Amino acid sequence: MSDPVLGPPGAAAAEPAHVGFSGRENRPHDLADLVMYGALELSRLITRREVSCIEVMNTYLDHIELHNRSVNAIVALRDRDELVAEAHVRDRQLASGQYLGWMHGFPHAVKDLAAAKGLPFTSGSPIFADRIADSDDLFVKRIKAAGAIIIGKTNTPEFGLGSQTYNPVWGTTATPYDTSRTSGGSSGGAAAALALRMVPVADGSDYMGSLRNPPAFNNVVGFRPSWGRVPGDGFIAQGSVVGPMGRSVADVAQLLSTMAGPDVSAPLGIDEDPEVFTRSLKRNFRGTRIAWVGDWDGYLATERGVLDLCESSFDAFRRIGCHVERALPDYKPEDIWQLFLKWRWWGQLGDIDLYHDPRTRKQMKPELLWEIEQGIDLTAVDLTKAAEARNDWHAAVTKMFETYDYILAPSAQVFPFDKATHWPKAIAGRRMDTYHRWMETVAPWTMTGHPVAGMPVGFDDRGLPMGIQIIGPGHADLAVLQLAYAYEQAARWVERVLPPALRDR
Repeated sequence: MSDPVLGPPGAAAAEPAHVGFSGRENRPHDLADLVMYGALELSRLITRREVSCIEVMNTYLDHIELHNRSVNAIVALRDRDELVAEAHVRDRQLASGQYLGWMHGFPHAVKDLAAAKGLPFTSGSPIFADRIADSDDLFVKRIKAAGAIIIGKTNTPEFGLGSQTYNPVWGTTATPYDTSRTSGGSSGGAAAALALRMVPVADGSDYMGSLRNPPAFNNVVGFRPSWGRVPGDGFIAQGSVVGPMGRSVADVAQLLSTMAGPDVSAPLGIDEDPEVFTRSLKRNFRGTRIAWVGDWDGYLATERGVLDLCESSFDAFRRIGCHVERALPDYKPEDIWQLFLKWRWWGQLGDIDLYHDPRTRKQMKPELLWEIEQGIDLTAVDLTKAAEARNDWHAAVTKMFETYDYILAPSAQVFPFDKATHWPKAIAGRRMDTYHRWMETVAPWTMTGHPVAGMPVGFDDRGLPMGIQIIGPGHADLAVLQLAYAYEQAARWVERVLPPALRDR
């Protein structure tokens, strides 16, 4: 694989306006193969005008028509004629030297928890089934500014709650590795669309693993940035962040460079030039120390085979020079869970007006009602203590990073399960006491705000995928991506194991 550097934004604009498409011998032998190219490779083909934006759009739309019905990943798909017309505009722009950016002409679908102007913005809820966005969220504006054409939305659980993508508006999303099973969530539609090569890259968001669990269930790459890396409104560092997903770490890093960067609307945003993520990801990891927390010495209920598969990834880390050993932070995991619950309950009180209206309350899923009702009972003292506990937990992880360079943890505690099951009621004979307890493995790192890469680790004997979290020090997003890239070169799971529907290509 070539070094993942696309070049500075706007570089292609220097190409003479009269340059036409190269000969067929320099183009893909079959345009249908366009969907199999990585995002960076596709960008180069478009930039060099070896394929047209119209060809790219039609190829992807044909591919979506063929495969989306099996997984229900892309929803609210726009009219083909409109999309092809926009692709034609992109071709004219490129011919005249007006290069918008590395996503010039890309088809892109936005997660249905975010606003994309003119498209449905349902959040998977019947309350908002008819809502149409009248503006773009900031990261969507940035993706459009980089040249992407928004083709529709990707499916998500109702209000994004639960790591299982189903809702009464759009239905249920499956993993293409077994279409009877869930794609995870809440970025389940984005991950399944990526795995089936229906989009080049995808955006997602993550409070409780939504950029980590779906990549694990779909054999793709996700990245939860440091809190504030991708700017968001507000003065309180709640758990949710927006981030990139892709089929390679290089593609994910490039999309992060588009989504990230300071903005005046984000008072707590990280003020750092996101161009750093467009540079080489190569780095020497000889002597790197990595801590493996596993199931926290049996604290986390875990399905048989998950830990073994995650631990099999250690060979790849060792081959790139890392030393992996078992170690835990000096903090009780049950206390982390309790502080997580309080922050989560507090965060869901943003929907309190919907709860107080009887007409909308009856349309809310039980899990959201539970979150709000727990939050209503919180006191100022509860929140003060939860904030103090979060500070203490962050300090414990900071202390751990004095000894270790990175931390590894499973991305999930179970393999993809039956998509008709809302959530696992028990794991390995242990009852789950909340709808999200089965994803507790991701909660500690949400609470610290550290950057986390979600990387594939392979498949069990049923062909079901699993993943691992790579956690780095605060604001060390580039360092996490660099380790993820080195691991990817040693493991190569995304390219080695395609979904069954794509294996005869």
